[in-house]
Amino acid sequence: MTSKQPAQRLRKSPGQVRSAVHQAVIDLLSDPGGADLTIPAVAQRAGVNHTSIYRRWGGREALLADVVVTRLERDSPLADTGTLRGDLRAWAEAGVASIRTPEGRLLIRAVALSMPGSATAQGKRAQQFERRMAAIERIRDRATARGEVPPPLDQILDQLVAPLYLRALFGIEPPASGYPDLLVDRLLGSPDTPRPA
Repeated sequence: MTSKQPAQRLRKSPGQVRSAVHQAVIDLLSDPGGADLTIPAVAQRAGVNHTSIYRRWGGREALLADVVVTRLERDSPLADTGTLRGDLRAWAEAGVASIRTPEGRLLIRAVALSMPGSATAQGKRAQQFERRMAAIERIRDRATARGEVPPPLDQILDQLVAPLYLRALFGIEPPASGYPDLLVDRLLGSPDTPRPA
């Protein structure tokens, strides 16, 4: 092989493609040169064909949502502490830890800035975030099975999830300590105050 011949591109498994594409998104978002996050740029960085990205994700918005949800699932695994309060606190602690990282803040801001315009794109994006909602529902289901009375999903989103993402979007650091407890106490009441059945 001469130096002028292109290197043969090795065929990647679906998992390898997904991992390479996700890493390319992170790299491009982190690029201080402000590289545009386009599908062709992601494909080039990941070493895959851009048609593979369109076929799998449909567009930039759904791709960004998948990257964010996947990173959140990796960084915020569902702990089973034996109580609703403990599970929500562990979830909030992982969320705070994630948004304290430059990568975590970048991803959340990128998703917010790429709100999809078409109904199709909105649907694909919603499917990605349904995975995140399902995780919270599992916390609620476990609590119910233990005989606890969890708050409705919307209340958890409004009082526990939204404050974290709002801080990430606007670059507002969470308090140095105690923030997960504060959010969970606002949601469930003080641990000394029993929740009504």
